[in-house]
Amino acid sequence: MIADEPGAASAPAGPRTAAIDCDVLVIGSGAGGLSAAVTAAFHGLKVIVVEKEEKCGGATAFSGGWMWAPRNPLAVADGVKEDIELPREYLRQRLGENFDAARVDALLEAVPHMVGFFHTKTKLQFVPGSSISDIYGKTPGAGTGHRSVAPKPINARRLSKTVRATMRRQLYETSFLGMGIMAGPDLRAFLFAMRGDAKALWHATWRVGLHLWDLLTHHYGLQLVNGTALIGRLMQSAENLGVDIRVSSPALRLTTDAGRVTGAVVASPRGGPGDEQGGELSIHARLGVVLATGGFPNDVARRKQYFPRVPTGEEHWTLAPAGTSGDGITLGESVGGHLNHNVAAPAAYCPVSLVHYRNGRVGVFPHIMDRGKPGAIGVLKNGRRFVNEANGYHDYVLGMLAAVPEGEPVESWLVADHTFQRRYPLGMSKQRPVPTFPYLRNGYLTKGRTIEELARNCGIDPAGLAATVVEFNANARRGADPLFERGETPFNRYAGDPTVKPNPSLAPIKTGPFYAVKVLPGSFGTFMGLETDARARVLGDGGKPIAGLYAVGTDQANVMGGHYPAGGINIGPAMTFGYVAGRDLAGATAYEDGRDAAVENGSHGSSAQR
Repeated sequence: MIADEPGAASAPAGPRTAAIDCDVLVIGSGAGGLSAAVTAAFHGLKVIVVEKEEKCGGATAFSGGWMWAPRNPLAVADGVKEDIELPREYLRQRLGENFDAARVDALLEAVPHMVGFFHTKTKLQFVPGSSISDIYGKTPGAGTGHRSVAPKPINARRLSKTVRATMRRQLYETSFLGMGIMAGPDLRAFLFAMRGDAKALWHATWRVGLHLWDLLTHHYGLQLVNGTALIGRLMQSAENLGVDIRVSSPALRLTTDAGRVTGAVVASPRGGPGDEQGGELSIHARLGVVLATGGFPNDVARRKQYFPRVPTGEEHWTLAPAGTSGDGITLGESVGGHLNHNVAAPAAYCPVSLVHYRNGRVGVFPHIMDRGKPGAIGVLKNGRRFVNEANGYHDYVLGMLAAVPEGEPVESWLVADHTFQRRYPLGMSKQRPVPTFPYLRNGYLTKGRTIEELARNCGIDPAGLAATVVEFNANARRGADPLFERGETPFNRYAGDPTVKPNPSLAPIKTGPFYAVKVLPGSFGTFMGLETDARARVLGDGGKPIAGLYAVGTDQANVMGGHYPAGGINIGPAMTFGYVAGRDLAGATAYEDGRDAAVENGSHGSSAQR
């Protein structure tokens, strides 16, 4: 029977409906959905993935691809063996009343196995984040490295033509001419290439030269890093295991039988597999359905309802693809699921700036790296700082929301001098030898010969900004930030410049001309999602699992409870709970390395409640 309908026989006449069967249906093709699909397929299940859009990857493809993964096997191989209580205590301290012990434990117990499984059994290999620290270094249990992994870069020539044709490409705003640059040694090489570092210059020259050759021969870049490498490797893993991935196939409604979710009806493009004439396709999933549609960052109505300081729903700029409009949430609610409102913040915030192109398109640039470099500050309209700019991007937006008076637009400006602008990127504008005039011409950058002139050109209080810069400079020269303690944690210092002393996160703003870029509240995706248990099963009334229904990624209420304690806390849990869901659907009782999951984790194994 189709959910919310009295029965198939009494349903009004509509498009022709074909039908096919599988073991597991995954709705959505980001990290969480593909993780579930690959895991289930590895355990011998017949899996179908349906994707609403023409390209797979969702917001994951636009991301940095990093995932928070404490106690992962790459760290162990490097000699770092942490007790599980350390990351657990860190989360307990940072999440406070939003700490969900059962789900946090499920994450921490499963994440090393998730990394080990994909790294050794699939096309997805990782590189370690040996130097990436947790954000709040003064909190008990904070990690100072080895808690993160990222997908190993891959040349798209090593992927099948089908994968290349259906995967989402690099977000242009975070690329250099469409070429992705990976955080870590790759990014450092580009930053140091113009400072006389021969090794860095060779690396950058080789990377750019290969990219230009790819553009000439294929019209797009084939060097995949970050989120595109993650999606490409996951899709290839899925294809190798026989997963059936269908694009342009949005799920229309779930089907149920006696309260159990049994599949979904999807819109099928003409000529699609199993439905050559187009129309609707009913997919029966013997074991269950996994919702992984990417949350609701582009659902204006829900943004208006749940996001602070968004009176019409339009005053927010997300980096997620347009198709992330809450489909999974709606599907889950249609069969009794509940949206979890108990989160500290509704979204994974990120400060963004808008890039206006001559063809009329408006791009969204995420300020991830520039805020932490020495010699830039974030200020409000009154010219005053409001946050530790080198902390997490989520913190920056929370700071804006808290500091801007009610009734005023939520906005700030990143301000820097000529030395900074030529040494580091300032938003979308790049360091030398890339010229600044295109960014000044389209209004992205604002320029002033003096700090006061810059302030007037931006609409900032000149006296306020001048006083802020004088105070900041005096403290920066001695390596201190009494207001916000910038540069006092390993996370802050890693985000800075190791050649700057005494504090790699601080430098005076003194050499004109001066530049600014307007920064607005944006997000990578939503934290609010469907309530689930430790096995990723969607919960209905009374906290009882809805048989046959799982949610992962941002369709699932974020395990961090709306907090952002470390980089990678979106993709890490998405991959991990996708892995958990895939194993639960397969009834797996032993980890892929041979260890008994039920003994090690106290899990429920292959419960009849799946």
